[in-house]
Amino acid sequence: MEQLKKPKAHTEKGVFEKIKLYLLQKPLLSPTDRRKFDRDFAISTSFHGVHNIVRSRNKIQRVIWLTVVLGSVSLLMWQVYSRLVNYFSWPTTTSIEVQYVEKIEFPAVTFCNLNRFKTDAVARFGIIYFLWDIVSKVFHVQEINANSTDSQQAIDFVSTHQNFSITEFVKNNGFYLNSSTLLACEFFGMPCGPEDFKHIFTEYGNCFTFNHGENIQGERKVSVSGRGLNLVFDVHQEEFTDSSALGFAKAGIIFDIHSPKKEPQFDGLGLSSPVGMHARVTIRQLKTVHQEYPWGECKPSLKLNSGSYSTSGCLKECKARHIEEWCGCLPFMLPGNGIECDLQKYYNCVSPVLDLVEFKELCTMGTHNSSCPVSCEETEYPATVSYSTFSGQNALKLLSKKLNQSQEYIRENLLNIEINYSDLNYKITQQQKAVSVPELLADIGGQLGLFCGASMITIIEIIEYIFTNFYWVCIFFLLKIPAVTQWAPPSHNHSGNKNGIEEC
Repeated sequence: MEQLKKPKAHTEKGVFEKIKLYLLQKPLLSPTDRRKFDRDFAISTSFHGVHNIVRSRNKIQRVIWLTVVLGSVSLLMWQVYSRLVNYFSWPTTTSIEVQYVEKIEFPAVTFCNLNRFKTDAVARFGIIYFLWDIVSKVFHVQEINANSTDSQQAIDFVSTHQNFSITEFVKNNGFYLNSSTLLACEFFGMPCGPEDFKHIFTEYGNCFTFNHGENIQGERKVSVSGRGLNLVFDVHQEEFTDSSALGFAKAGIIFDIHSPKKEPQFDGLGLSSPVGMHARVTIRQLKTVHQEYPWGECKPSLKLNSGSYSTSGCLKECKARHIEEWCGCLPFMLPGNGIECDLQKYYNCVSPVLDLVEFKELCTMGTHNSSCPVSCEETEYPATVSYSTFSGQNALKLLSKKLNQSQEYIRENLLNIEINYSDLNYKITQQQKAVSVPELLADIGGQLGLFCGASMITIIEIIEYIFTNFYWVCIFFLLKIPAVTQWAPPSHNHSGNKNGIEEC
């Protein structure tokens, strides 16, 4: 190792020796030549005010000009410092722009029944609420509502039902969408049906998304405000139920309006319509553009395996990654191609891993250094909802004859949801850099010109002057210091004197 280092040391020493020999060959300037060089620079430089200090023969004028120049330089340094501090604080501005269009894209809408499971299935498998709570932890962190007795029942159920598929159970015994539950569907005056909806799983079990964007008709657009999606649901209260002990005491439809590129989020964002009501929803489209770090919090380089980047999608992939690593399987509602987890894995592995992920904050969101920062571009649909009764007395009689159902059944099971755009425009809220590099340079250049009349050429002149003086200082030390050392007085040390005599 030492043999390898020696050639490098010799090479560096050889370079320094060549520089030293080159400098030693240069003559040392006299003080007169130095003063003449300084005067010539002061007279010829484009730095305003300096030549007035040199040319002024009156001492008072010279002091005044010196004060003016030093004051201007001080103000310049303060201004440049403040501009640099401002730039490196990464300031941003927010612009809001309204774009009017002839046609506007319609969002995706996901519908779920507030009553998740069939009544007869719950009667046979009452433990399903506890099991589905474990599964629902994948969507968002929640406390499992169960006491010790329910936990023991769950352990016994899991151990005795090895082949029980909660996926198939929820799909077969949860809310369904067909001609009996979707009584009417109309989009922009054209009929639609259950085939236009995509089945997905959420914390509400079986849900169905309109305009999910995976088929030819995915990108639906409307060209007239006040017209959009009009649906009539029959929730079949007697057929579907939920546990009132867990807080599910309502009957109706919960829905979320979201971008076709994103998954629905019901936690805090879901809208609901109770039975016997007509919900009229007017929406607007709001696009938000975030700046990348350090001006903002987004990361344009982040991509998802499941498609377009979104914070919710990123959190799902993060959870899927940890679950697959620890449990060797994947829950059915998470993206990926791993083996689907069975009920035993859900209870014994998936649930504890999700608790660990939350406790250690392995999947975080929001800031640029989190697992899932905000997306650089988001599309949201702020909504205003108004309610009225489903139909008047006369209309109710006609509808009762048409459906062959009692008026009381219609009030307790049917509801109407209408979703329209309020205007054919969308608002863009864009985060922009308050100061760019060209603007910073232009600002600093303006300060240089205002206080000192300087430019980039002036800066080059000053650099050349400083470099030349440094060059002469190096020559001075190489020529004068060895001479001073050579004629230094001998030390008082006896052995030192003896060595000095021997050298002479």
